[in-house]
Amino acid sequence: MKRVETPRSAGLVPVCRAAAWAGLLLFAPAAASAEGHGLVLLPELSRIAPLIVLFALLIAPANALILKPLLRVLDERDSRIAGTRAKAERLEHDAAEILARYEQAVRETRDEGERARRSLLTEVRSEAQREIAAARGEAESRLGGARGEIAASLESARGALRGQAQDLARQAASQVLGRAL
Repeated sequence: MKRVETPRSAGLVPVCRAAAWAGLLLFAPAAASAEGHGLVLLPELSRIAPLIVLFALLIAPANALILKPLLRVLDERDSRIAGTRAKAERLEHDAAEILARYEQAVRETRDEGERARRSLLTEVRSEAQREIAAARGEAESRLGGARGEIAASLESARGALRGQAQDLARQAASQVLGRAL
């Protein structure tokens, strides 16, 4: 909501107008009496005339010494307040721009970090797959070598057992038969 500023020190005209109305109200005839007690609402002209003259003479000095400085101070205060509000609005606008830039930078950094994490994750997975494939190949070659050794050991053991079985069979047959074969 924007305020409309009006200067308070507009001049002597409003003050004089107010004084004229006050004077008219004092001289206006009023018919008031409180049940015959003689309540007088009209002042005596001999007392009121010097007061009105004194009031009229004091309007200009009071206006110059009190009202104009007071109204000038109030106008200056209003202008300072308006300046401070404008500065606060500028600062708020600047803060909003800085906050928007900060949030954009955070989003960009977060996105960049996410891309770097995904890239690193992909790289690590491919490296792990290569290492797994290499280890699997090595394990299969060792397994093949071990199977070959086992097969060779088995064949040599079978050969040795065949020879021993034949020797044992001959010995058993020679003991059963009682003669050498």
